Amino acid sequence: MAVTEALLTQLSVGAVALYTMVTAASRAIDRVLALAEYYDVDEVLVGMTVLAVGTSLPELSAHVVASLGIVSGVLDYEVTSAVVLGGNTGSSTVQQLLLVGILVVGYGRVHLSRAFVRESYLPMLGAIAATLALAWDGTLSRLDGAVLLALYLAYVAVRFTRRRQSPTLRERPSTNPRRDALFAAVFLALVLLAASLLLSVVEAALATLTLGGSMVGVVTLGVAAALPELTTVMDALRRRSPNVALGTLIGSNIVNPLVGIGLGGVVSTYYVPPAVVLWDLPFKLLVGGGLLGWVLYRRDGAITRTEGAYLLGFYFLFVAGRLLLFPGQ
Repeated sequence: MAVTEALLTQLSVGAVALYTMVTAASRAIDRVLALAEYYDVDEVLVGMTVLAVGTSLPELSAHVVASLGIVSGVLDYEVTSAVVLGGNTGSSTVQQLLLVGILVVGYGRVHLSRAFVRESYLPMLGAIAATLALAWDGTLSRLDGAVLLALYLAYVAVRFTRRRQSPTLRERPSTNPRRDALFAAVFLALVLLAASLLLSVVEAALATLTLGGSMVGVVTLGVAAALPELTTVMDALRRRSPNVALGTLIGSNIVNPLVGIGLGGVVSTYYVPPAVVLWDLPFKLLVGGGLLGWVLYRRDGAITRTEGAYLLGFYFLFVAGRLLLFPGQ
C-alpha cells in the first residue's frame, strides 16, 4: 500500500513537472518571437532557430539537465540516458507520424515542393541516419555528439546562405524588450528546473515499474515534449496554412537528434538502449523514406488524407511494436 501511494505521489509530481516544462517553454518561445519581431530578425533565421529550436525546448532542456546530472553523479548513467533518448525519439516520432498525420487528415491535402524536399525533408532523413550510424555501437561519445552538432550548424549555414522569405508564425513586436527578455529568461529557468525535477521523479518511479527507462521516456517525455508542435498544428489548421506547421514539424525532427542528442553526448556521453537503434531510428527512417518515395512517384508530391491516415496507424504500430519487442528497455 505504501509503495502504491509513493508511486502515485511520484506520478503526480512528474505530471506537474511535465506541465510546467511544456507551458514555460511555450511562454518563452512567445517572448523570444516578440523580441525577434521587435529587432527585425530575418524571418528565415527565426524559422530555423527560434521556431525549430524553441518548439524542441522541452527535449533540449531534458538533455542538458540529464547530462549535467550524469556528469555530477546525481543521476544514473544508463537509466537517465535511456529516458532522455527514449523521450527524444518518442517526441520526434509523435511529430513525424502522429502530428503530420493529424495535419494532413485535418487539412485534406498538403503538397511537398521539390525545394521543401531538398531543403528540409531529406536533411531530416539524413539527421536520423547519422544518429543511427553514430549510436549503432551502443554508446554516443563526446566526438559523436560534436559530429551531430557540427552537422546541424552546417545545415543552418547552408540554409541561411540560400534563404528565401517564407511565412512564419510570428508574434506582435515586443512593446517592452527588457521586460520580455527578463520573462524569457525566467521561463527558460523554469523549463530547466522542471526538467530536473521530472528526471529525478522518473528515476525514482522506475524502481517500482516494469517498463524500461527508454519506454518511459517514449510515453511520457516523448509525448509531452511534442505538445508545442501540436499547438502549431492546431493553429495552422485554423489559419489554413499547413506548410508552416509542416516545416516546423520537419525542422524539429532535425533539431531533436542533431542538437538534443549531440549536446547531451558532448556533455556526458550516452548509453544507447538496443531499442533505440534496432527499432526507434530504423522505424522512423523506413517510414520517412517510404512516404517520400510514394508521394513523389505515385502522388506527384501530394500527401492526401489517405497517407495521413496511414501515418496515424504507423505511429500506433511504432508504440505497439516497441512494447512487444522491447518491453524492458
